[in-house]
Amino acid sequence: MIAVARVRKPLAEPAALEINRPRLPWWTLLPLWAQLVLSPVALAWLVGWLTVNTARVVWRYPLTVVLLVAAWWLGAHLGRRWLLGILLGAVVVVLVWRWRHRASFARFVVPQVRTEWRRFAVYACGWRTVMRLSDLTKTSRGREHRPVLGRVRAEGWRDRVRVRMIAGQAPQQWENHADGLAHSFKANSCRVRVVKPGRLELDLIHHDPLIHPVPVPALADDAMQVDLKRVTVGRTETGKPWRLRLLGNHVLAVGVSGAGKASLLWSIVWQLAPAIRAGKVRLVGIDPKGGMELGQAPDLFHRVVFDNGPDAVALLEELAKDVKARAGRYRGWLRNWTPETGDPFTLLVVDELADVIAYQQDRQLRERAARAVQTITSQGRAPGVCVLGLLQDPRKEVVGFRHLFPTKIAMRLDETAQVDMVLGDGVRQRGANAHEISEHTPGVAWVKEDGKREPVRARAFHVTDHNLAVLEAHVTGRRARVYPFPGAVEGGEAA
Repeated sequence: MIAVARVRKPLAEPAALEINRPRLPWWTLLPLWAQLVLSPVALAWLVGWLTVNTARVVWRYPLTVVLLVAAWWLGAHLGRRWLLGILLGAVVVVLVWRWRHRASFARFVVPQVRTEWRRFAVYACGWRTVMRLSDLTKTSRGREHRPVLGRVRAEGWRDRVRVRMIAGQAPQQWENHADGLAHSFKANSCRVRVVKPGRLELDLIHHDPLIHPVPVPALADDAMQVDLKRVTVGRTETGKPWRLRLLGNHVLAVGVSGAGKASLLWSIVWQLAPAIRAGKVRLVGIDPKGGMELGQAPDLFHRVVFDNGPDAVALLEELAKDVKARAGRYRGWLRNWTPETGDPFTLLVVDELADVIAYQQDRQLRERAARAVQTITSQGRAPGVCVLGLLQDPRKEVVGFRHLFPTKIAMRLDETAQVDMVLGDGVRQRGANAHEISEHTPGVAWVKEDGKREPVRARAFHVTDHNLAVLEAHVTGRRARVYPFPGAVEGGEAA
């Protein structure tokens, strides 16, 4: 009896092995005589490549290279004992410098040491892995194309990292991976800024430089020092002055209750004080909250109304007529307001703008107020009228003409959607997270100006009740006293 072997067939045929075909360098395919002829060219190219990369290392790590070369030279010419003694002496000099002149040491030594260390240890060592895991690399014909790590500057509170993108990449791809890059490089947040075509700069933030209040500067006496194009109202996160343009501009500031909108308002008035006293700047105000804010210093205003009723609407319509009258007088003479016109520069302050143009129950008053404000914002810049609107609700149905405010300021907000409503689409992806501003830092804001792609983070001056008393006395020439609300902390910030 013949036994028949059973043959088991696989359920499916195995897939063909798919691998990338190895690609040899083109010069290996040349005949031997051609390789000999081209060998001087290859040698020159190799020397040039080594020179460029050596210069790149020296440029990126100058302090490290200088110390290593100096240590090698001293060890070779003086011996190890002398080298050890010189190193100990150098350490003593550095410690004494840091002890006696901490400011200059922090300015000249610390940034360079921190920059070189973080570039090597944080970014250079893990750059390839992070780029691959973040899907920011591309493979073509078996070759991996990877973004190039450029210059790194460590400023303590942030690291500025230059990046050269690969071909076909867009800044939006980096903005979508900003959170992942921040966590990969041990930072709190990451912002993406375009330097020029194909070049990006990543701001990797480690801590908030605006955590402490910014004190107000001393009051100026000379009205000529007031520049309406560059009014300093605080400090940016880079340590530079935060300047607002009032001449030829309108400003819309949005934030929840307690975000610090009053800090911005009184910081502007503080800097305009000499011009207000000289009559070159005129303040006009509307406070629908019954004077809870503008009533702190009413004598600073040429006219002020403490409700959103007929008096407020009449004031707006009167100012709109003044705008048209000025434009008629300047026709054929001036294109923009100047002090030589004899007309004072007018700043209209509307606290809680929504109460005037949206929440007013009387339909006729609401429509009249909205038309007047639109007239002022659309035609008032050239005749020397600026509107400072303070708002809590940024919805389109509340303020449908936000586009008439060239400068938009987003203080602490409740939702991510509100950031886009105030600053515009795409600004939040570039790092302007106004909804993440801490409630313990009133006055911190993101500022977006028309014509500038990147928003700026800044904090307004900390204006106290005592500062308001000093301000009113400085402008009016008489002593003023502020009576705090019962139970309030004396010297607290104007809210």
